[in-house]
Amino acid sequence: MHYDALRTFVTVVEVKNFTRAGEMLRLSQPSVSLHIKQLEREFGTKLIDRSPKHLYVTQAGEMLYERARQMLNLYEKAREDIYAHQHRIAGTLHIGASFTIGEYVLPVLLADFCHRYPHVEIEVTIGNTQRIIEAVKLLHMDIGLIEGQTSDKELQIVPFMKDEMVLVAPMNHPLVGNKPITPDELQDEIWIVREEGSGTRVYSDHVIRTLGLSVGKTITFSSNQAVKEAVAAGLGITLLSKWVVRKPIQHGELAMISIQGEQFPRRLSYVVPVHAEQTNLVKVFLREIEKMSD
Repeated sequence: MHYDALRTFVTVVEVKNFTRAGEMLRLSQPSVSLHIKQLEREFGTKLIDRSPKHLYVTQAGEMLYERARQMLNLYEKAREDIYAHQHRIAGTLHIGASFTIGEYVLPVLLADFCHRYPHVEIEVTIGNTQRIIEAVKLLHMDIGLIEGQTSDKELQIVPFMKDEMVLVAPMNHPLVGNKPITPDELQDEIWIVREEGSGTRVYSDHVIRTLGLSVGKTITFSSNQAVKEAVAAGLGITLLSKWVVRKPIQHGELAMISIQGEQFPRRLSYVVPVHAEQTNLVKVFLREIEKMSD
C-alpha cells in the first residue's frame, strides 16, 4: 500500500471531486484515478462510485477513509520524530560566566533553555570577567557571559541584556534614608569592592572616579556573596548589580542609597571567538540569550 495513493484517496473523499483533489495535490486527473484504482485492486472492492454529477463513497470506502486518516497521521508523526531526532540539538555546551551573571542571571535563563532542549548537557564555569575572557580566547569554553568589556581582537563582544548597578549600605548607615544624597556626602567612605579583573570592580572604580570621591579605605572580596555579607555586617558600602541585592533589600538586610541625578546602567555581554566556527548548539543558545535584549 502506497502513501501517495492513500493521501489521494483521503483528499478525494474530503473534497468530493477528482479534479479539485488533483489540483490540491498537484496531480493530473488520470493520476488521481490511477491511485484510486490501485487501492480498489488491492482491497478487491469498489471504494468510490462516480456519476457525471456526483461522487459517492461506498461503505468499504468509508471504512478505509477512517483508517487511512489514522495511517497518514501516524506516518507524518513518524517523519517528524525521525527528522527531529536527526536534527535535534544535543551535545555539551561549555559556558563561562562572570559572578553576577553566573550566580543570578544564568540560572533563570537556563531553566527555560533546558526545557526547550532536553538533550543538551550544560557545564558552567563561574569566574571573574578577566578569567572568563581568557578561557573563551583559549577555546576552553564555547561562550562567555561577562559584565565587563574587552578590546581583544580575537573575541567578538555583543551586549545581550541591560543591567543596573545600585549603591547599598548597612541598614544602620547614617546615609540611609528616604532622600537622595549628594555625591559629596560619600567622601571618605569605606568601600567593599570585588577583586581586580572583576567587571563589577571595573565599574565601581569608574563610578568613584567619575563622582570625584576620595576613598577612606577599601576592603576586597572575590565574590558577590562575601561583599553582601561584609556590607550587611557594617563594614562599608558597595556598588552591586540589582540582580545581586534584590532579595537582601526586600528582606531588610541591606538598604539602597540614591544619589541625586545619578543612575548606573550597564550592559551584560557575551563573548565568542572571532575565528572559531560556531556549532548549531552555540547558535541556538545565542539566539535564546539575544531574546533578553528585546
